[in-house]
Amino acid sequence: MSRRKIKNKNIRKVFKSGSSYALTIPLEIVKKLKIRKGQKLVVDEKGGKIIIEDWKE
Repeated sequence: MSRRKIKNKNIRKVFKSGSSYALTIPLEIVKKLKIRKGQKLVVDEKGGKIIIEDWKE
């Protein structure tokens, strides 16, 4: 089965994982922000937008 070509590669579909909702982060963004496996991130909402920041102890 072939994948559909999407003009904007940053479009993601939300999916359910257990009792939470999840989405994937594009690899280009992961590399640019140096996000690592197991890294803790803070997810917040501000002005109708989702903000994801590195977690600082």
